[in-house]
Formats: sequence, structure tokens, C-alpha cells
Amino acid sequence: MNKTDGGIRGIAGLKRHPNDARKSPVEGHCILTAVRHEKISPYLSARTTDSPWKQNASTLSATPSKIWPSARQISGGIFDYDAKYERLRTVNASLEDPAVWNDPKKAQELGKEKKSLDSVVLTLEKLTTELADNSELFEMSKEEGDDAGLETIEAETAKLKPLIEELEFRRMFGGEADPLNCFIDIQAGAGGTEACDWASMLLRQYLKYAERKGFKATVEEETPGDVAGIKSATIKVEGEYAYGLLRTETGVHRLVRKSPFDSSGGRHTSFSSLFVYPEIDDSIEININPSDVRTDTYRASGAGGQHINKTDSAVRLTHIPTGIVVQCQDGRSQHSNRDVAWQRLRSRLYDFEMRKRMEEQQKLEDTKTDVGWGHQIRSYVLDNSRIKDLRTNVEVSATQKVLDGDLDVFIEASLKQGL
Repeated sequence: MNKTDGGIRGIAGLKRHPNDARKSPVEGHCILTAVRHEKISPYLSARTTDSPWKQNASTLSATPSKIWPSARQISGGIFDYDAKYERLRTVNASLEDPAVWNDPKKAQELGKEKKSLDSVVLTLEKLTTELADNSELFEMSKEEGDDAGLETIEAETAKLKPLIEELEFRRMFGGEADPLNCFIDIQAGAGGTEACDWASMLLRQYLKYAERKGFKATVEEETPGDVAGIKSATIKVEGEYAYGLLRTETGVHRLVRKSPFDSSGGRHTSFSSLFVYPEIDDSIEININPSDVRTDTYRASGAGGQHINKTDSAVRLTHIPTGIVVQCQDGRSQHSNRDVAWQRLRSRLYDFEMRKRMEEQQKLEDTKTDVGWGHQIRSYVLDNSRIKDLRTNVEVSATQKVLDGDLDVFIEASLKQGL
């Protein structure tokens, strides 16, 4: 990278601050959206009329000036370009200082922050350039009554939709832990064998979701049911923004169906709970008083070989002040299981503290840490081909598609509502 101009010249696209004479990306977008009379994105829409887009250009003469004030207001609130731009300058300057490498941990953190800032700042810069150019073409086409020119602008603007969607994606993930890997704990609840089978269906569903997203998913723990399914399982999901995407899935999931385990074909209701928490890396410091943790060892159950089933290799940690319990039995030695259990305990305690803070601020009432059977978030009524999220009221009829991991419609709705 070119180490000149405060570390900025080497970053492609950082040509101009949006607070110049040209319009900001959001202003330009609103102008062009008004021309097209349709939504490019749910956050940056400015529908001015219900009439078709294709009309005489002279009828659009007043549109831009009417919508600019709200566009300026939105620009600062949603993407906070100015703050990110200045922070990127500071981070680049720090990375250019040779002394920063005396602290590898800090240098690594700055590198990660730079990557995140780049993704927003450079995208906004590209939108600024493209939309400003198209805005000028819009003015020219409007003055000349050139409908063909407006059609060209429409086509060019449509190509920018993926960039705007990417910005929206980044906007939804502002939490410190959102970019991290995560764990999903699945626990069968009320319903006996039917609930255990439901828990195994959820296990498959989230493994399929991870596969769709290109994430790496590993079943870390799995306790089989007495007859069928599983009593509990823990999945580790590795990928960028795994926790940010999955965190709103915490809660109780309800299944209603004609049970294959009931010879009379009766309709059964069962429950399973999900708890999603981030895998805390070294960039987030968690201090645990060892005297607050009780350690129990026991013999591992299930598959794994003769050694782990005949020695006390499994480890259970109980954090006494919070009541949080984690366990690990997959490793072949007590030492390895203890290390993994402590890592999970750190992650659980971080998530516990963050949720407690958010509850105090009354921002996440529907995602409390203590999940009771009354806190249902989603209902799967399979014999009626209906799956409904009780928080967002999103409902779909393609039940098998959802069970095969297509959860985007539910997750996106939850994130957009700030759950």
C-alpha cells in the first residue's frame, strides 16, 4: 500500500469526501428512485407516485428537490459515513506507524477494523461517483425531454442495487460480537420422543442453513434420545457474521404435526429451545474468577471409542453466580475437554452480560437469556403447511423449504426490526 497522504491514497476509490458540492450517495439514490418510481431497497426508498415509471420527463421536474432534505437526514443516521471515513484515516495512520507491530494483538485488531471500515467507506465512495454521474444525466434528460435517456439511467441504477443491499447488510450488524463465529445449543423440551425428534429436525435445519451460507458447521456435542432424535446438541458455526445472522434465532421453537410415533395418527405439539451465543476470540477480554466455577468430571457417553467411555474424560463447568452450565465430552482427554469447556464458558458469560445490558435498556425483550416455554418465537404447523414467526408475523407455506435451511426471510425480518 502507498504510505502517503495519511495512508489514504493507497485505498482505491477514496477520491472525494461526500460533503462537497456533489450530492451524497443517498441523495443521488433517492433522485434516481424517484425517477424509477420503485423501491431499490427497503431502507432507501422514495416512492413519489403510484403511476408507472415511464412517463414524460417534464412531469418529474420537482421531484429531486422535494426529497433531498429527508435524504440528507437518512444518510448520517443509517451509514454514518463521516465518522467511518475519519476513523479509517486514523486506523490507516496507526497501521503505518512501525511501533504498532510491537503489539501484535493490537495490530491484528486494527487490521480487522480496517477491513470492516473499508467495506462501508469504499462502497459509499463508489455509489457517490456512480449516482452523481447518473444524477447529472437525469437533469440533462429531464431538460431535453429524453425518455430514452431516462430508461438508460434506470438500467444503470439497477446495477447498483447489490451495493446498496451490501450497505444495508453491514448496517444491521453493528454489535461487537456480530462478525464472530457462534455456537447453537439445541435442547429438546416438552413432548417426549416427539420433542427429541423435533430437536433433531432443528439440528438438521441449522446445519443446512450453514451450508447454504457457505459456513463451516460442526456438531460439537450430541446426546441421543431414548427412542429417536436427540435430547440436546451443540453446533459450532464458523464464518463471517455467523453470530450476527443467527443471534435472533434464540428462543423456543414449537412444532405441531401428526406424529409418526403415534399409531393413531394423532396431532401432537412439542417444543425445543435454541440458544445462540458467540465464540469469543482474544479481542474481547472476559475475566472469570476461578472460585466462581465448579468443575465436575464424568465418563463420556455415546460414540467415541473405548478410552473415552471408561475414563472420567468429560468435563462440566458450572458458573455459580449465573447458573450457566457448559460441558464437553468430545475430546479424548480430560485436558482437551477442559480447555474447550472453558472457551465455551467465556462465550456464554459474554453473551449473558451483553443480553443483560440490552434488557436493562429494554431493547431485546424477546431474546432473554432465560428461555422459558412461554417465550415461543416461531411456530411450525406442518399439517397446515404454515410456519409463522410470532415476533415479526412473517409467515410462509413452503414448510419443507424452511426445514431444509431456507431461513433468510425470517432472519432478515428479525434483523430489520432490530430484534
